[in-house]
Amino acid sequence: MKIVILGAVAAGAKAAAKIRRMLPDSEVIIYTDDTHISYSSCGLPYYIEGNFDDYTLLLVRSPEDFEAKNIHVFLRHKCVKILPKCKQVLIEDLENNRAELVSYDKLIIATGARPVIPDIINNNLKNIFTLRKIEDGIAIKEKLLKSKKAVIVGGGYIGIELLEAFVRQNVHVTLFEHNTHIMKHFDEDMSTLIYDQLTSASKGRYDIFTSEKVNEFIADENNSVKNVKTSSGREVETDFVVIASGVVPNSEIAKDAGIEVGYKNAIKVNNRMETSEEDIYACGDCCEDHMMVSDTSTWIPLGSTANKEGRTAAINASGSEDIFKGVLGSAVTRCLSLTMSMTGLNVKDAAALGYEPVFVTVTKNDKVGFMPDVNNITLKLIADKKTGQLLGCQAVGIGDADKRVNVVTSALLAKLTARDFYNNDITYAPPYSPTIDPLLNAAQLLASKVD
Repeated sequence: MKIVILGAVAAGAKAAAKIRRMLPDSEVIIYTDDTHISYSSCGLPYYIEGNFDDYTLLLVRSPEDFEAKNIHVFLRHKCVKILPKCKQVLIEDLENNRAELVSYDKLIIATGARPVIPDIINNNLKNIFTLRKIEDGIAIKEKLLKSKKAVIVGGGYIGIELLEAFVRQNVHVTLFEHNTHIMKHFDEDMSTLIYDQLTSASKGRYDIFTSEKVNEFIADENNSVKNVKTSSGREVETDFVVIASGVVPNSEIAKDAGIEVGYKNAIKVNNRMETSEEDIYACGDCCEDHMMVSDTSTWIPLGSTANKEGRTAAINASGSEDIFKGVLGSAVTRCLSLTMSMTGLNVKDAAALGYEPVFVTVTKNDKVGFMPDVNNITLKLIADKKTGQLLGCQAVGIGDADKRVNVVTSALLAKLTARDFYNNDITYAPPYSPTIDPLLNAAQLLASKVD
């Protein structure tokens, strides 16, 4: 069997490795327009921050590692057309400007996602970066170490992580978010809490502006960005800019081939990662996900999900059977000691899906008050008023916020009610939790609210 894989950062690389183990005699070929494969793009902000200096630590496997397993890797090769009826792909060699038709028995699309570039005047100036690939991280770090001022456009996960990275390198940061709140995947009250806690900890090292759109980048004599102009008329001097305005799925090549796309133009797949075309699979950031809480389609591009989907696509493409049940939207990040984590649906999305969401918000110590490292965390627990079913959780704080969210993920998977969850036997010892964990405080209040 000949299996062709398009893309190889997380999902594609995982699929190739799994196929080789399942079908030792198959022909496995990877084509990617990237210069690296099988790397942790999620680790790039921490490389930029200076946690480690060798970017190769981000590389999981090299092309040579794959070749040693008889998996053929073609870097800087881009698929420009899929021909499902002929079971062929047209591959362009970007270095030599040549193209060839390649046949396949099974095709796995793992083309990922790409950064959104807002319609800003002069967005093609020098020293304006996005962060997606290894080269992006290297270029940003090199410029960062020579700079005193930076501007970040976008207050989502990448923007917030880069805020920390730049501040740690003693560069003053100005962050602009055109929405009313940063970290907009959280509910507004929790986003406001994040904003308040970050701004109170600024100490003049950074500024965060919401409801402010960047309109124009102004160039110096070398055609490099020197100023950023916003919708309010504010003009900020900078040495460089990073645009972190989100990503969109690389699904155009699939759509052009007649493959069905779905939520946010991500490739539509079933729970076997099969597309609408026979013998073609999709996995990773280019395809949509199944939200297990609401049993609806969603699109949440994360490296952890990409690895799971790549494995499922590989198993089914190899002729065996595997099911990927979906995601819960679980995520976590950190900025200057502040942890932000969430899982499931927020209140706005739950209401849009027809639920009657009710919630409670509690702020408690993350461990017993006499412990020297005790800190506050704020938890928001959400349930459906009609059924009592838990719908989601959000947590913000310097304390252990993420571990509480991780407990709720299992409750969401089991579709527990708030009352069921209150009966959970959560561990206790003074270094880890108060006698009644903040999660159980929230669950008790939420159960009463549902009742």
